Amino acid sequence: MSGRVLPLRRPNGLRVLDLCCGAGGLSMGYYLAGFDVTGVDIAPQPNYPFPFHQADALTFPLDGFDLVHASWPCEHFAKVTAWRGNRDHHPDLLTPGRERLLEAGVPWVIENVPEAPLRPDYLLCGTQFGLSVRRHRIFETSWGGGGDLVAPCWHHKGLLPFEHKGERAYADAMGCTWMTSIEARKAVPPAYARWVAAQFLALEGRTVA
Repeated sequence: MSGRVLPLRRPNGLRVLDLCCGAGGLSMGYYLAGFDVTGVDIAPQPNYPFPFHQADALTFPLDGFDLVHASWPCEHFAKVTAWRGNRDHHPDLLTPGRERLLEAGVPWVIENVPEAPLRPDYLLCGTQFGLSVRRHRIFETSWGGGGDLVAPCWHHKGLLPFEHKGERAYADAMGCTWMTSIEARKAVPPAYARWVAAQFLALEGRTVA
């Protein structure tokens, strides 16, 4: 379990499981949307702010959750990994991970880099939420997208360059203030998951917290 667990927040009465949660950027978004959040990652996550299990995301039980989110490792698909010439050293976990979610019969969300083979139900960037970071991520959902419109990207000159992603200022600009700068390198802004959660809740006839 994490040593920095925030109190449960379940005004919507729903539980979300965040597979490959990292330090909890997207988990925080679901929490802010009113979900009770549980995280799973193969690596220790000492700063993860919710109940945490160090385990294999491909085998962790999915029972008892209303929504499952999965951010399978992106290195197999990311352009930067291909440029470095070591993409083959990173297995494709997204394909078996998606198959598992499809078989589970529970609503799900998969997040990854734009190069990943996902259906682009939602393509989000920090600038769409007033953040000073350009960080594109794609989301495929079990419900096929739809819902509220979000403003287009605005890559203005004041953005923090992607090359600064390992710096404290970049972590703070994403809204990941509880993480170390190293943890934030692979994190995704909480605002993305909070917005995706709102689309799910609208389909369920509920409102975001």
